[in-house]
Amino acid sequence: MSLLRRTREGYARAYGVEPDGVVFVPGRVNLMGEHVDYNEGLVLPMPISAGTAVAWGPGDGHLLEAVALDLDEARDSFDPGKVAPHQPVDWRSYLRGTTAALAESGLARGGVRLAIAGSIARGSGLSSSASVCVAIGRALAAAAGAETSVETLARAAQSAEHDWAGVRCGIMDQMAVAAGEAGSALLLDCADLAHRNVPMPGEWAVMIVQSGVRRGLVDGHYNRRREDCEAAARALRLPSLRLATVEDLQSDRFDPVTARRARHVVDEIDRVRQAVTAIERCDIVAFGELMRASHASLRDQFEVSEANVDRLVDLLNETIGNHGGARMTGGGFGGAVVAVLPLSQTARVRARIAADYAPPSGAPLEIMVEQTGRVLAGECE
Repeated sequence: MSLLRRTREGYARAYGVEPDGVVFVPGRVNLMGEHVDYNEGLVLPMPISAGTAVAWGPGDGHLLEAVALDLDEARDSFDPGKVAPHQPVDWRSYLRGTTAALAESGLARGGVRLAIAGSIARGSGLSSSASVCVAIGRALAAAAGAETSVETLARAAQSAEHDWAGVRCGIMDQMAVAAGEAGSALLLDCADLAHRNVPMPGEWAVMIVQSGVRRGLVDGHYNRRREDCEAAARALRLPSLRLATVEDLQSDRFDPVTARRARHVVDEIDRVRQAVTAIERCDIVAFGELMRASHASLRDQFEVSEANVDRLVDLLNETIGNHGGARMTGGGFGGAVVAVLPLSQTARVRARIAADYAPPSGAPLEIMVEQTGRVLAGECE
């Protein structure tokens, strides 16, 4: 059963009537530019086929009602004008946080019912929380009969993460799922949210493999990495590391750990620029080299990888060879690995990974292959 149909039927089961509509928002995989969005850098994420669906329809009185179809149909109900945080942090924190942010601009009101379902595993590093928040925002805007910008939706979703879930994330995930186009990478400038979609060559494939190590961003020191970067920017008397250069990093103002964090950010922003050039030139060899360099930096300089993730990345890189590459993706400390490789090699690589990698959790191996955008045969010849 499709996600949209499952969500529509779940709404009818929960409320006894058909919904007025259903919205869908994808998750994302980040191809390049890890841990640089909160440093106002450049990033290169790509929407994926998995995501979140939210069915919406009218309710009674001043309350916003919601049911989480994937969580034993757990419910929440509150007045959007008097919403309070939910503790401990769970799906209701994201629902209430997004609603509160949109209520300030008149895009959320009471008398609305929602049903929420998704196809992204939580803790997989594929932006399940951003997808949920933006989908909720789109459903609330539709219920209000209002048009809203991708920037407004992204900011509301980021507010839910910061103020209601305790994760001081950047804006990449929210903009990627709100503004990205299927089969294209989104070049996003996190300083001013300027963005453009960069179609991926049709001869390339994007493969996503779950490591089987579930990550938790707050527990995984994500916020501490941001603090390290902010300390480096202060030491350089800069508003963010986006403005730093390699020469700046020779300063003796840093302790060794802070210096390594800053070096990753500066180099990673430059890798994003190079990655866009490689896509536009159909240069999968260069793109693969950049992915390998990015993973090495995340492992050694930023220290957000994990032993099982490293093993999976090494296996993918060995199997793919020179025509492509693999790296960890997402905040780190587990989650997914992303690889870019020739479309013609996906079956061979999938078979090798299935034979030689077993998730430490004991769960079945999960491999996704995403369709790319440009489909003209021979375009990369």
